[in-house]
Amino acid sequence: MSAGHDHHHHVGAAPRGRAFALAIGLNLAFVVAEVAAGLISGSMALLADAGHNLSDVLALVLAWGASVLSARPPSERYTYGLKSSSILAAIANAALLWVALGAIMVETLRRIADPAPVAGTTMMVVAGIGIFVNALSAMLFASGRKSDLNLRAAFLHLMADAAVSAGVVIAGLALVLTGERLVDPVTSLLICAVIAWSSWGLLRDSLRMGMLGVPEGIDVGEVRDFLAAQPGVSAVHDLHVWPMSTTETALTAHLVMPQGGQDDAFLHTLAHDLEHRFGIGHPTIQIEHHGSPECALESEAVV
Repeated sequence: MSAGHDHHHHVGAAPRGRAFALAIGLNLAFVVAEVAAGLISGSMALLADAGHNLSDVLALVLAWGASVLSARPPSERYTYGLKSSSILAAIANAALLWVALGAIMVETLRRIADPAPVAGTTMMVVAGIGIFVNALSAMLFASGRKSDLNLRAAFLHLMADAAVSAGVVIAGLALVLTGERLVDPVTSLLICAVIAWSSWGLLRDSLRMGMLGVPEGIDVGEVRDFLAAQPGVSAVHDLHVWPMSTTETALTAHLVMPQGGQDDAFLHTLAHDLEHRFGIGHPTIQIEHHGSPECALESEAVV
């Protein structure tokens, strides 16, 4: 007997689509302006920031595509729908950040060996605009970032950019005041450090989801204790908790109930409690009676 009550609704899909479209448009326009300014002024810090901003645009496109695909209904081939595309997008976004990081690092180290003259004022003006563009774009995803790793990826990319642009403004000022050519590539290195630090958590969390690890915020021990404490339950085994997408969690478990007595009301209440206590919206429960043949999946070592 099983219960599979999914109370999750795709709230705000249209406003979210508008947020993605607006953020992509803003950032694309800014990347074009920043590349032009970076080439004209000779600033590696500006070009590093533009490279990262371009990876942001790709990240936003990926995240948007995944949120659209995740909303598609199940099919005969994909019985969960395409929900896990959001997990793939989060992994791709984390990888994208680190590829951009590597490219920027190579060019920056070359510049440290051979510093070039840079126009500090141009750096400050363009990066100043960047703070505004990135902060505005990030605010579009601020409300959804706690509940969706995909939106957190978009938010993190953009907030890191705002911080990076602030760093470029400070570097431009230092350049104007001191005339020291090394200021620009050294700032570029600091930018790389900020991006690496902010994206490490994203990489770790997205890979854990890709490996069907228990989503953050859910303690399997607590879930096991909760199930074992249900009236009539003498044992719990074959318990699995995994992410179906970056926002939805599934669970399967076998409950041993020697006295029987379970009914639809018991399963419905259990599904409701799992949703509200642990955020698990797609539980499937198998009931076993004492005296039935031993379950092949009873051992915790067996999957």
